[in-house]
Amino acid sequence: MNFELSAELCALRDRTRQFIAEQVIPLENDERQSHHGPSEALRRELVARAKAAGLLTPHASTEMGGMGLSHVAKSVVFEEAGYSWLGPTALNIHAPDEGNIHLMEEVATAAQKARWLRPQVEGLTRSCFAMTEPSPGAGADPSMLTTTAQRDGDDYLINGVKWFITGAEGANYAIIMARMEDGSATMFLSDMDRPEITLERNMDAMDACFTGGHGVLRFDNLRIPATDVLGEVGKGFRYAQVRLAPARLTHCMRWLGQARRAHDAALEYTRRRQAFGKPLAEHEGVGFMLADNDMDLHTARLHIWHTAWLLDQGEKCNFESSRAKVVCSEAQWRVVDRSVQMLGGQGVTGESPVMRIFTDMRAFRIYDGPSEVHRWSMARKLVHMAEKAAEARA
Repeated sequence: MNFELSAELCALRDRTRQFIAEQVIPLENDERQSHHGPSEALRRELVARAKAAGLLTPHASTEMGGMGLSHVAKSVVFEEAGYSWLGPTALNIHAPDEGNIHLMEEVATAAQKARWLRPQVEGLTRSCFAMTEPSPGAGADPSMLTTTAQRDGDDYLINGVKWFITGAEGANYAIIMARMEDGSATMFLSDMDRPEITLERNMDAMDACFTGGHGVLRFDNLRIPATDVLGEVGKGFRYAQVRLAPARLTHCMRWLGQARRAHDAALEYTRRRQAFGKPLAEHEGVGFMLADNDMDLHTARLHIWHTAWLLDQGEKCNFESSRAKVVCSEAQWRVVDRSVQMLGGQGVTGESPVMRIFTDMRAFRIYDGPSEVHRWSMARKLVHMAEKAAEARA
């Protein structure tokens, strides 16, 4: 592996960094946002600025109007965008749209791409991914899916309840995961302005960075024509992995930017703030936290780049993406937690961006699979690989 960035990628990184500093961070205190994220008006302004800067939807293919970035290139640009909690919204690389764009490019038909994907790549629309359900339905275990799809002539009737559906409010279309009569799962596409789809409420969550918040959706005999099945019937779980492996990694990329910003704020504060006759940074306890932050940031970045490189080689990387998700989410969380501690009173008030980053980031250890589930999955694969190796030696 060669970790040296090309001159072109360095220039793109610097251009993104400048855009975030000059065009996005000044809007962080804009009143057009609530506890459920930026408003549609603010989103559209941010998207317009990114489009004018030539940075909109950089991960989409050039055929769809994006920049066709590799996974390694995305890791660099997404980190820079993530330096502001509004940055991913501006570049149109926020969750769940980023993962949905990737999935649609891989699986959707030409007609589905023209109808749903192209306007999304242009920043005109948003989407949501409806898989998670309240108990006893699917959560970390997608096999517990309870939303059903029943064949009715040439159509399917969808019934069920989903919750914690990020971006549901104001989304233009949804990718809906439902269980078939034979127990398999299928993904369906639907416009969100259907009377059979009810947004029951937005859930109050710790984070406030996702446009549309996290909604509870109910589907009552939602009729979906067979032409709006995403991919093949019965392959929903397989497509979920197509989406989730890269999406776990892009979460790590974006949140790395936020962790780096928290560290930068702590470093600047402790360099200037005096206590007991010298700057805080010169006290050993604070200095150790700064050093630990640097090591955690570097470790997270290396895991991201390594997994991104493997994805660029065509590897599936389910194991590696699980490992990166755990390592990065926990390392980045430690960085932000230490930064709050170093800032002291400033760290628990809105006087610094670190408090906001703290509340936004805590859920990252749960999104796209809790750390414990990824560890359990990795352990099973490690045991399986050890057994296969033992058999080969026998």
